[in-house]
Amino acid sequence: MNADVVIIGCGPAGLQAGIHSSRKKADTVIVGKPGNSALQGAHVENYFGLAGKADGRGLLAKGLEQAVSFGCRHLDMNVTGAEAADGGFLVTVESGEAISCRSVVIATGISRAKLGIPGEEALLGKGVSYCAECDCGFYKGLRVAVIGDESEAAVSAELMTRYASEVHWVSRGVSADRALVDRATAAGASIVSGAPKEIRGGGKVESLLLEDGREVAVDGVFIVLGGRSSAYLAMDLGVTPEPDDSIRTDEGCETSVPGVFACGDVTGKPWQLAKAVGEGAVAGLGAAARAKGQI
Repeated sequence: MNADVVIIGCGPAGLQAGIHSSRKKADTVIVGKPGNSALQGAHVENYFGLAGKADGRGLLAKGLEQAVSFGCRHLDMNVTGAEAADGGFLVTVESGEAISCRSVVIATGISRAKLGIPGEEALLGKGVSYCAECDCGFYKGLRVAVIGDESEAAVSAELMTRYASEVHWVSRGVSADRALVDRATAAGASIVSGAPKEIRGGGKVESLLLEDGREVAVDGVFIVLGGRSSAYLAMDLGVTPEPDDSIRTDEGCETSVPGVFACGDVTGKPWQLAKAVGEGAVAGLGAAARAKGQI
């Protein structure tokens, strides 16, 4: 698939970027799941022009409808990788399809998702990790659990089969693309249906207790909830994130890599709808102009 602009993220920043990019007549593809946006379960009462409490789910639905009405294409899936290629960029989605484009907008929001179960914080760095790609080398020949339902869990489970002796992919209900699931299981990951209740261990992780009473003996637990994070996508594209994983941009929401833009929560605080929408507009206009060779 070819496009002028690919927007990664289907929250308020990404949708606003799509609206402005497509209205500038740039062929625009938005990749993401609205249900993953922090706005999905929120109520908004501090946004200009909205009286009372507005339902976040409804705002997202209307925003996506607007973007599509202006010509955006929407892929309801996660991004698994991105890279510079042939003077532009190549963005790969869960299905394995690659989208060639001239500009990329990172609008994935930030990951605030934790399990919130006993042992998660106490054993962080002692067998609990939120990044398989970062820590895979520490688990050669050991047993690990990967917890999550979506694409990043599938990718992480497949990755860990190259290092660990056993990989248990623990999921309440796998929602990743079938191709990613098949690759993970073909590589040797076993899917364990269930919900985690407690991570157990003394000075290090020793097991994972599930809500139904089963206990899985493991040496490491990788918690990967959702799709590929903004920090990893940025690094894939040659952008170095800040120490807090935010992405630095200029006044036009462009990063240090020409053609790569970022907007919304990924650029730092305040994590507010007004900021996300404003930056989305700026990023969408800039991405369209860059794609058309106007800047």
